[in-house]
Amino acid sequence: MQNTSQAQDKKFLMMTTQPVEKLVSRLAVPSIITMMISAIYNMADTFYVSRIDIQSPAAVGIIFSYMAFIQAIAFFFGQGSANYISRALGARDRENALLIASTGFFTSLIVGIIIACLGFLFMDEILRLLGSTQTIMPYARAYFKYILLGTPFIMSSFVMNNQMRFQGNAFISMLGITAGAGLNIILDPIFIFTFGLGVAGASLATMISQCVSFVILLRLTSQRDGIPLSIKNFKPKFAHYKEITAGGLPALGRQGLASISVAYMNQLAGAYGDLAIAAISIVTRVTMFSTSIVLGFGQGFQPVCGFNYGARKFDRVKRAFIFGVTVTSLYCALLSVIGYCFAERIIALFRPDDLELIALGSKALRYECLVYTTVGFVTMSNMFLQNTRKTLRATTLSASRQGFMLALALYIGRKFFGLMGIISAQPVADGLTFLLAVPFAWSGLREMKE
Repeated sequence: MQNTSQAQDKKFLMMTTQPVEKLVSRLAVPSIITMMISAIYNMADTFYVSRIDIQSPAAVGIIFSYMAFIQAIAFFFGQGSANYISRALGARDRENALLIASTGFFTSLIVGIIIACLGFLFMDEILRLLGSTQTIMPYARAYFKYILLGTPFIMSSFVMNNQMRFQGNAFISMLGITAGAGLNIILDPIFIFTFGLGVAGASLATMISQCVSFVILLRLTSQRDGIPLSIKNFKPKFAHYKEITAGGLPALGRQGLASISVAYMNQLAGAYGDLAIAAISIVTRVTMFSTSIVLGFGQGFQPVCGFNYGARKFDRVKRAFIFGVTVTSLYCALLSVIGYCFAERIIALFRPDDLELIALGSKALRYECLVYTTVGFVTMSNMFLQNTRKTLRATTLSASRQGFMLALALYIGRKFFGLMGIISAQPVADGLTFLLAVPFAWSGLREMKE
């Protein structure tokens, strides 16, 4: 117990005294690696199945809406509990941190089992709701069944990953995610081509890799003075879920509405054929990969923000925020130029001989690049508001970019511009969300100063 207390004191001193630029950068590196590898193995499924036919990447794009949905719930429990944990550790309250950690983890595991059971009972109805066409349906079923089996483990792994990151143990959480992702990349071509399982092989590889990540993360939760998970600390109480809701609602809004918007986009694109859904799926994977680095850097900012906000060192919170905005905005500007100039080559990596897909996909990617620079500021603002418990503003902002702003842009764009309106909806939503983020972040900084 003495060693644990000393380790916690050492971590508290580090998080509240070291230069924030150094802290954020150091904590961001493992988070960036984790997010990049996760994005790579998500993109690997699309890359490999794109070599089979048009319907297979379209099916992966359909299931992406479901993945966003379960990720939303996992982030609700994960970031909701992790936000409280980081503030509790900053305030030297380890006892409540233990209770919230186990409550968030075991609740997500139970909810994941319930969702998986419902998924098997209503599989076809769910797939149609997500935007599957009749020609895509057989491929979507084959991919969906293994994802459903892995749902409880996928959700619980996200919870553990978030909790470990917010404690400042991002490197350890990276080990679990990286091991599973590396295994997935190896298994994909074996199951898809060697065993001839097709799109189902990609799904099976994902399920196995997620289960491996779950086991590794579970073994590592208590390493480096981390908060251990124990069933004896699982004490569901209204006060615990109130704290989880306050910290996790922004993540639920962001990811949950993203799931709905992607499903809506697939339904609209389905009217223009499987090619349109496949093109949107590929562009989504490409932008998700580039945004993973922004999210990883923001995740390096979050524990620094949480610890120092809990310790009432508000000047350090502001410095860390400004540093994060500067770095991520410069990165997004660079990616915008690269993506715009090499759009055709990027899309051709997936289906090099499909000229129609390349033309449509590159056009969608170029539209996104026009306003991609704003993503850094929006992401950092959302994380700042979330970690300083500005719940309403954080939730509104997180629900905008891939939520109601995107849904609005899709509705208007489809009505007046057809398919071009659909593929340009995301950049329009990005611009509108940026206009919302500026006053929200400014008010949060002003209130903290006062």
